[in-house]
Amino acid sequence: MTPLAGAAAAPSLVQSVDWLAIAPPTVAALAALAVLVADLFLPEHRKHLLGALALGGLAAAVLTIVPLVGADLSTFCLTADPADPADPTAPTGAAACSYVADPFTLVVQFLVLGGALLAALLSVPAVRDERLPAGEYWFLLLTSAAGAALLPASRDLATLVIALEVASLPAFALVGLRRGERRSSEAALTFFLSSVTATAVMLLGISFVYAATGSLHLTVVAEQLTSVDPRLGTLAAAGVALTLVGFAFKTAAAPFHFWVPDAYAGAPLPVAAYLSVIGKVVGFSGIALVTLVGFPTYADVWGPALALLAALTMTVGNLGALRQGADRSRGAVRLLAWSSVGQAGYLLVPLAAAGRTPESGTADALGSTVAYALMYAVVNLGAFAVAAHVGGEGRLRDYRGLYARNPLAALALGFFLLCLAGLPPGVIGLFAKVVVFRSAVDAGLGWLAVIMAVNVVLALYYYLRWTALLFRGPEPAEAATAPEGRRPGLGAPLAATLAVTGLVGVTLSGAPQLVLRFAATTLL
Repeated sequence: MTPLAGAAAAPSLVQSVDWLAIAPPTVAALAALAVLVADLFLPEHRKHLLGALALGGLAAAVLTIVPLVGADLSTFCLTADPADPADPTAPTGAAACSYVADPFTLVVQFLVLGGALLAALLSVPAVRDERLPAGEYWFLLLTSAAGAALLPASRDLATLVIALEVASLPAFALVGLRRGERRSSEAALTFFLSSVTATAVMLLGISFVYAATGSLHLTVVAEQLTSVDPRLGTLAAAGVALTLVGFAFKTAAAPFHFWVPDAYAGAPLPVAAYLSVIGKVVGFSGIALVTLVGFPTYADVWGPALALLAALTMTVGNLGALRQGADRSRGAVRLLAWSSVGQAGYLLVPLAAAGRTPESGTADALGSTVAYALMYAVVNLGAFAVAAHVGGEGRLRDYRGLYARNPLAALALGFFLLCLAGLPPGVIGLFAKVVVFRSAVDAGLGWLAVIMAVNVVLALYYYLRWTALLFRGPEPAEAATAPEGRRPGLGAPLAATLAVTGLVGVTLSGAPQLVLRFAATTLL
């Protein structure tokens, strides 16, 4: 039938999907399905092929980002009818989209999928040596990576929650994948229960925001919050604060950090490396989206909250790491866990600074946070690669004399630790800390800058103490009982991980301005 002349055309609910825009998370998800199906048919002696399939899937997902560079695509959009504005919550004639592939999305997806690829390289020997179920391991890792890649592209609160949970639920299983080991099961249970609680609080906050604005799309929420009914002002402010809880948990911000040491120590080491990097990137990107895109009007609520979280997180993390580093009988992974909590505090500083200048400070906040996240992801994955090589009980005392046993691994770990400490030759670490410090000073958060400076000095103790252990001679008793013969090598996967992380770290230390230029493309 032909519509009547002059009748207003109803807005179409049928829309095309931009497959190129959604390619990075889609390819990772398809690789997970391929691993799941292949696991059903491959005999036991060929299960190692699943690792190659997973690595190929993650590499393909990273490559799908290349054609998107310079583009600004969106899909799954709802567009208000300009002739008949029937939906008062939608901006007239403007699209409210659930998925956006802008420069910020692409940079974070590159960090997430690149970090997952390096964690997968670390996983190859771990799956073999610890006899982990290969099919389950690779499927869970790829599924979590797909959810993590979806999150930075999400532009409505429902998709953000779904992406967060898709990234989190497989991680619980990965932590507890050491079957029959009590410590692993307890760590997974603690991780799961605390995450479920944080998600419940976040969903409560999102329901408050929806009640106050009538929408879940971040751009529409931002518009509606500028003229919210005064009777709903308190409800909206409470919703803004509660929504941050779930992302603060993923970032391991204090006081939501208590799951980190046990989860890292109980999980297979590559899983701990994955959580330490991907969890941080997912958490900070989620916080950036909901605050800078969805809630800029309520910067007076989330700005001070993030500043307090940053100060508390870096202090608690560094004090915990000091306690771990003072005793060489303690685990190195636990030290890295507490260190990662402290590093999460530094990541939150620029976002807290943006709360003072939400309009003009958005670009600087994102650039500073992404620059620091890039540095942290590279050097932390490299440090975990050396920890995987040392193996054993993973005590700090096991690293004494590492230079005599494996000079390459010792030099690499020393460089990574100096980057985390912000000392030469780890210039990129110093550069990243200066950028974050400057964002606090420029925003007038002098007290936060002072707390950060004190924490940087505190961190020097345990980073330098660990570095010094690498170049000391072995204990006399250990030297007398040391076995003769050829020392074990790194192995191809660990050597590749160290080569990539070391090369990137050295390159960025030689030309730190590359990080700022890279981060400058993350404008929302």
